Amino acid sequence: MIELVGVSAGYRGKPVVSGVSVPVPRGSWLAIIGPNGAGKSTLLKAIAGLVPCSGSVLLDGKPVGELTSRERARAVGYAPQVPVLPEGLSVTDYALLGRTPHLGALAREGARDLSVVQQVLARLDLTSLAGRQLRTLSGGERQRAVLARVLAQQTGILLLDEPTTGLDIGHAQSLLDLVDRLRTEDGTTVVSTLHDLTLAGQYADQLLLLDRGSVVAKGNAATVLDSEVLARHYDARLAVLDGPDGNPVVVPKRRPIE
Repeated sequence: MIELVGVSAGYRGKPVVSGVSVPVPRGSWLAIIGPNGAGKSTLLKAIAGLVPCSGSVLLDGKPVGELTSRERARAVGYAPQVPVLPEGLSVTDYALLGRTPHLGALAREGARDLSVVQQVLARLDLTSLAGRQLRTLSGGERQRAVLARVLAQQTGILLLDEPTTGLDIGHAQSLLDLVDRLRTEDGTTVVSTLHDLTLAGQYADQLLLLDRGSVVAKGNAATVLDSEVLARHYDARLAVLDGPDGNPVVVPKRRPIE
């Protein structure tokens, strides 16, 4: 499990998020939501141990800062919103990088590693693109390739920064369905940032709403996806309706023409 206790983080001494406390039980899904600039990505990086922070980020009770880089890579899979993709690699080669934490010193990937990657590519509808160079992919295809590398790590924790960016609705649903299966079948713990509030409410067990770096609401979708709360913190005109499955649906409202 993950537990955040009074976590504050930022860059060059300037705080971006402050005082965040929330438990994320094993096998659950926490979606971090909030307007642009709220600190969502920074909080995710703090959990991954990629930015300095105060307070405590605990992975199964152990501070993330006490883990070696290899231990962290075996425990946590992190997919950034804007990844740096190496030149000259195919989709398969890139996904195989996710197996690095499981290899010994100077070891090369073996048949089992390739099998893991092939299974991941199939689950992400990337098999037909396995030999393609990363630079030739569309934005949505690159996003799925990044997730393939993370899933190939076979970690117990997934940190996903806007994983549906650039994906059409079909591929977005397929990707989130896959992550949800990993959570329910394998006990994977998921923390993600999501701009789509309706999708966040459908897939996550709990939501954490940030605004200007502080927690302004947390709980289940019915609690956090409140029309007045969202309108105030997003500075938006919207309505929250009951969806056909009982989950909240967030709908924008057009400004009346005068």
